[in-house]
Amino acid sequence: MPRSKKGKRGSSKPGSLRQEVLQLQLSAKALKGVKNGVKGEMGASDDELTSDVVSHYSSASETASVMDEGTGGEQVDEQTAQEETEDKLKQCIDNLMDKSSKTRLAGLESLRQAFSSRLLYEFLTERRLTVSDCLERSLKKGSSEEQAAAATVFTLLCIQLGGGDEAEEGFKMLRPILTALLMDNSASITARQSCARALGMCCYVSAAEDGEDLIKSLALLESLFMSSYPNREGTLPTPKPGSPGLHCAALQAWSLLVTLCPASRLTVLLDLHLPKLQACLQSSDVNYRIAVGETIALLVELGRDIDEDFEVEDSESLCQCLKSLATDGNKHRAKNDRRKQRSIFREVLHYIENEDFTEEKIRFGVESVYIDSWMRRRIYDAFKEILESGVRHHLQLNPLLRDIFGLGAPLILDAAVKGNKISRFEKHLFNSAAFKARTKQRNKVRDKRADVM
Repeated sequence: MPRSKKGKRGSSKPGSLRQEVLQLQLSAKALKGVKNGVKGEMGASDDELTSDVVSHYSSASETASVMDEGTGGEQVDEQTAQEETEDKLKQCIDNLMDKSSKTRLAGLESLRQAFSSRLLYEFLTERRLTVSDCLERSLKKGSSEEQAAAATVFTLLCIQLGGGDEAEEGFKMLRPILTALLMDNSASITARQSCARALGMCCYVSAAEDGEDLIKSLALLESLFMSSYPNREGTLPTPKPGSPGLHCAALQAWSLLVTLCPASRLTVLLDLHLPKLQACLQSSDVNYRIAVGETIALLVELGRDIDEDFEVEDSESLCQCLKSLATDGNKHRAKNDRRKQRSIFREVLHYIENEDFTEEKIRFGVESVYIDSWMRRRIYDAFKEILESGVRHHLQLNPLLRDIFGLGAPLILDAAVKGNKISRFEKHLFNSAAFKARTKQRNKVRDKRADVM
């Protein structure tokens, strides 16, 4: 907000910003009065011009009314707020190099919240190497809690950088460390779970076009959850403490990357994993059972995309197992677990039998995203897990997510545009068409990578 000049000497006193805001508001009211008084005499173009000016002053007033908690509630302009935010982020980055593990952990948590709740591309582009170096140090030498937090922050960093060259460079730098920690049986389960999610998401957003990185990440994640597969006698192994959580994270990260595979690779994966995953529906861990069920539905959907006549081997046995899980009433399981399991497996069973998916609509601002396939749900759930409540903000403004979900460039809306919302059906058609177009484009890339895979 521009400051008004005071006095003949051109000096500017510290005076209260409240007076400046009041002046802007009075100016806005005066302009509105002028607009109303001459409306009958002005042409359409003059009317629009006055409206734009009023909108400008109103916007400046609203921006100036934002309260800054750190300065006792004084009003600050947008420029000052931005500078203070960046100063706080710089301090958080400095804290990552502190000797105190408590200070480093607090810095990581602050960055996690900031990265998930707002878009910081320009700020992070200039400091990505510094942040990456700090995260590398935390992953190598930090406690299990610090390692888990660092892997999460690195995932958010890749999403912030938009999956471009900067994100790919960071992924290539930290991938060996994530891999080593993920395969370290002496490391904590929490840290390994975070590394599994980071490996899957970072590969998805930053190295999707690199067939070699994709296949290496798939193989690594497979080696983890395949230890839950039945032995030669068909018996499921007794899970070690914490292993179902690790297997669940690895399976979900793997299924996200499967959506990028070419048709030739998908055929191999379907033959190898579908029968084994059906056996894992009998797992004793409810979250792992649910992850397995959703992965089966995703693989069947991908198989049907390749071949309309695709059928699941021993489909009767699979459907019988799904029906049992969809109606499970065992009292020794928690009520919420039973409810969640029945809901998910009813959807899975309905899709396997009828090829019908229960559509879900995600609203953000004046826009919506339609989750109308298992592939689309897996992608959305992966981003929601890492971004948490900030996922809608990123859907609205982050070019990476908008590209993935076929939303186009971020919208710039004013009051007039907000009043002319398109219908729900039109939004659905647009989103579906955009997503299909993007899927076709990715299929072309898959075909080009077929030899590499």
